[in-house]
Amino acid sequence: MSFGGPQWPQEPQRQGQQGQQGYGEQGREAYGQQPGGHGQQGQGQGYGQGAGGYGYPGPQGGAPGPYSGPQGGGPQGGGPTPDWSALADASASRARRKRLLTIGGGVLAALVVGAVVATAVVATGKEDDTAKNGGGTPTAPASPTGSPTPEPTFSSVAPPPPPNPKGYISDPKKDRAPLTAEGLFPGRKLTMDGRPYTKGATSATANCAAVTQGGLGAVLKKNGCQKVLRATYVRDGVAVTVGVAVFPSEAAALKAKNQATGGIAPLTGAGVGDFCRATVCLRRSNAIGRYAYFTQAGFTNGKKVTTADRGVFRSSDDLGTFAFNQIYARGKSQASAAAGAPRQ
Repeated sequence: MSFGGPQWPQEPQRQGQQGQQGYGEQGREAYGQQPGGHGQQGQGQGYGQGAGGYGYPGPQGGAPGPYSGPQGGGPQGGGPTPDWSALADASASRARRKRLLTIGGGVLAALVVGAVVATAVVATGKEDDTAKNGGGTPTAPASPTGSPTPEPTFSSVAPPPPPNPKGYISDPKKDRAPLTAEGLFPGRKLTMDGRPYTKGATSATANCAAVTQGGLGAVLKKNGCQKVLRATYVRDGVAVTVGVAVFPSEAAALKAKNQATGGIAPLTGAGVGDFCRATVCLRRSNAIGRYAYFTQAGFTNGKKVTTADRGVFRSSDDLGTFAFNQIYARGKSQASAAAGAPRQ
């Protein structure tokens, strides 16, 4: 068996609707139209006359106007007598406004001049800082011969692609790193997707057929098997032996995987007793590069494996995935070392 989106705010209500006053409207009196105002004859009050005249309150409006005295003339009836005190106050008020305007204009002019001076000082400071720090963008010194400085050139040849890890585990001329059972199956424990396994015994042999069952030995020998490395792992009463066979080429390993019959022999020892003998166990095979790998999984108590025993299938998957990862890591390690080596 092979392994196989904020709403826009609502439109504001228009001013001038019912219950609201329109812009520039106060009650029912339009702008520039007041009772008894300029140009109207309301209550017989013209411009500058009566209770609402511009600037001069009438006889009943409180303070007297600049011309005081009884209506119809002065004390002798020869015309109104000027109110010199009111005229003097008005003249003094105009003088004060003129003086304030003159002072305000001077202050404004001083502020404008100060802003111009401050701007000039800041600009001068920036120029000084630029001078202290070596100026703006440096320019290259002129060539002694007057010719322009040559620009750097770049090679038009693309760099070679990084080595492919699979290329190293497929070619025996590149796949030259040491290969041992402890190196391929390191440590005492293994965890796959949170499932822990305890490692039992390991072995390595060049006699490939001696560590097989059924017709697998003949298949390995026919395809030029060079070595078989095995390790057994146990979890929850299920034992799995994984065997990795090494071949001279990728094609040979693929043939052995496709022709596989029988299975890898269970490896006992190191706390693991006999399993998968005279009973039904789960056997699988696969290949990558010049390596073919096989698993045999069963119960440690000799119970026959059925399709309902999902734990056995899961353990077989875990160990097959582990073997694949270890073989690929071997190719990746050698490819990385070759990429970092100096070119000759």
